[in-house]
Amino acid sequence: MTTADSCPDPDPPELPELSDHGGPEGADEAARHASARTARAAALAEDYVEIIADLLERDAEARPTDIARRLGVTHATAIKTIGRLKRDGLAHSKPYRGVFLTEAGHELARRVRARHQTVVAFLAALGVPADIAEADAEGIEHHVSDATLAAFERFLAEGGKAPG
Repeated sequence: MTTADSCPDPDPPELPELSDHGGPEGADEAARHASARTARAAALAEDYVEIIADLLERDAEARPTDIARRLGVTHATAIKTIGRLKRDGLAHSKPYRGVFLTEAGHELARRVRARHQTVVAFLAALGVPADIAEADAEGIEHHVSDATLAAFERFLAEGGKAPG
């Protein structure tokens, strides 16, 4: 090893300054990302309570294994998310039994189903084939605003005709 190899370069190359995103644009961007993360977490909870409600109606019990299978996730992932539902007051479980929804969980499941049905009906009214409308509704139902959902409902109530 030479002396040059062990000594720091006296004139290191200039590196571009990195923005700290501290300005108004950075704050807006951070808020958008935080909002997106919150929306993803809410959508996940909504999917879980909807599946749990379906399993409870069909089988009178929602086992983590069945929940994982329906959502296409691992058992460990289902257990972790069910833990969040419990923490958030949406679900509870009994030893050696499955997962059950609290009243708040049942209410959320009812709202999610209603949103889903409205979105599917709206897409169908636009001529989207039923299987595609169902698949697309799975994503749209979690992200459509209340104002947009109300517009979908008005559109459907008026026989699927645009205002004006």
